[in-house]
Amino acid sequence: MSTILVTGGTGTLGVLVVARLRQAGHEVRVLSRHATEYPVDLSDGSGLDAAMAGAEVVVHCASNTRGTGKDDDTATRNLVESARRAGTVTNIVYISIVGVDVVPLGYYRRKLQVERLLEGCGLGVTILRTTQFHDLVAQLVDAAAKLPLVPVPVPGGVRVQPIAVGEVADRLAELAVPTPSGRVPDMGGPEIHLLPDLARTYLAATGRHRRVLPVPLAGKAYAGFKRGGHLAPSHAAGRTTFAEFAAGRGGR
Repeated sequence: MSTILVTGGTGTLGVLVVARLRQAGHEVRVLSRHATEYPVDLSDGSGLDAAMAGAEVVVHCASNTRGTGKDDDTATRNLVESARRAGTVTNIVYISIVGVDVVPLGYYRRKLQVERLLEGCGLGVTILRTTQFHDLVAQLVDAAAKLPLVPVPVPGGVRVQPIAVGEVADRLAELAVPTPSGRVPDMGGPEIHLLPDLARTYLAATGRHRRVLPVPLAGKAYAGFKRGGHLAPSHAAGRTTFAEFAAGRGGR
């Protein structure tokens, strides 16, 4: 079994990755600013060397999603430098997004920047790109449904291929081995639907029988999404459909 360090291990994806790795018998170190055992601040690297000591694999799930990826590159540089100093890390596994090199969205550009940083760092790297999580679509719809507008406004003309976060966690746990795999095949959800249709499915499943209004947006990023640069139709590896996910949310 390996000693594995997980950044972002308390997040939506990270917590599931940690659980799967521990279930497989690995020693897992969860990095967090407020952790008791391994308090680490990726923004300045404090605490990293102690947490990294003896680790063979790093699963890098941390990202400043609220800040559209701000300082993700700095955090990753600190992570790489610490891994170099440790001298034991043979594989850094990074979770990215399908379309970061196609859709000109600020957050996507930062994810691509981190990918390139890792690919050029001289250490073993594994990069997995996936499509959006079911949870992200749900969050978008929930936020739109809170607006004092009737019907619920949702970006129109955009197709989405959502995937279950647990299935992505399964894949990352498989990749968290001492031998790096480089850029692995993308991982997409089982179905592609228009976002307004998914919104209707989710609202109905959660007991909110409201109309949905597809709203056209402006900008290059929106155009990139309309072109489908964030989709992976030839890599529909997911099994759980969005309708099944929504039904599960409705039963809570």
